[in-house]
Amino acid sequence: MRGRFIVVEGIDGSGKSTLAARLAEDLALRGRRVLRTREPGGTRIGERVRGLLLNADHSEMVPLTEFFLFMASRAQLVEQVIRPALRRGMDVVCDRYYYSTAAYQGAAGGVGIPGVLHIAEKVARFERPDVVALLDLPPATARARRSGPGDRVERKGLVYQKRVRQGFLSIARRERRRFRVIDAARPVEEVFRDLRKAVDRAL
Repeated sequence: MRGRFIVVEGIDGSGKSTLAARLAEDLALRGRRVLRTREPGGTRIGERVRGLLLNADHSEMVPLTEFFLFMASRAQLVEQVIRPALRRGMDVVCDRYYYSTAAYQGAAGGVGIPGVLHIAEKVARFERPDVVALLDLPPATARARRSGPGDRVERKGLVYQKRVRQGFLSIARRERRRFRVIDAARPVEEVFRDLRKAVDRAL
């Protein structure tokens, strides 16, 4: 039996990585076989691409370059990690997926959401998630949670992050059956409770 594919999405500072890790631990404690991964990265090649994408020294990188690099890293991850794990009956919890590319490079970067989704779903034929948990909160709140200077993408500022947030919400509206929008401005226990509920429906 195919495993369940769960994606956790949201703007930078929304708590994705922390909650994705906690979700994977929770599923394992319930006796499910779980693999947790992240984007960009998750493979030897993907981690090298991640270094290019997030390096703050690469401030001149344009959205189309970002788009193709993210897609290249993702192609490696899907074929090498995600698809084989699902076929073995493992649940996969992924911190970001192609919806991030649609929101960041598509909506905020001007590449276009429809074009990104077309390439991901019709051309590359990436594995479709069973559920996408979108952790939603205002960018100003997210920025206040972060510490340090941030990576290249995090340094693009509040206006950029606002466009990213609206991109995510636009995708969620068009894919209501797959997406669960969760208010991430609340205490972490409340957010995790709703995340768990969303995933339980998919299980």
